[in-house]
Amino acid sequence: MYKANDDKIINLKINRKDFEEVYLHGNQGSLFFSPSVKGKFITTSVVAFILAILFVFKDDLSKEKFGILYFVSFLFLLCAVYLSLAINKVSKWKKEVMKYLKTLENAEIYQIQFNTKVFKVNLNNEKETSLWTEFTAAEIEDKFIALEGKFNYMFPKKSMQPSDFELLKQAVEKNIQ
Repeated sequence: MYKANDDKIINLKINRKDFEEVYLHGNQGSLFFSPSVKGKFITTSVVAFILAILFVFKDDLSKEKFGILYFVSFLFLLCAVYLSLAINKVSKWKKEVMKYLKTLENAEIYQIQFNTKVFKVNLNNEKETSLWTEFTAAEIEDKFIALEGKFNYMFPKKSMQPSDFELLKQAVEKNIQ
């Protein structure tokens, strides 16, 4: 860590594996089993199974109960649309993450600079500046710190010194949470 005036500067060690470990932990990158898609996938599968059973036994349904087949077909269509929207969202997110990870491979400078009012990130001299008040949420875990707002960030613990991680953690707790 380096201090310039009141600003604190943290230089991040760039190792793609550290960032992948944080961004793609668990099934985050999986199109069907990521946390935001898994429930929709299971629901759509169950409705599809019920619809398949109804189609197999459709000759046994009376005319009064035939509406069930239409209703379940409508439910399946609705579930499939929600599932496809969720998969599309995960796909776009994963594409953005991969693009970001690719930029990290070629990065020479990755630096966090902050004081009591401003938070800046410098990635290869492309600087993003935010006021602390512009962040809407923060997540502090054992392996990373994530910030959401005008810009979204996720900083792995492995990419910085333990003392720098603690310093960033305290600043986030003080200014956001």
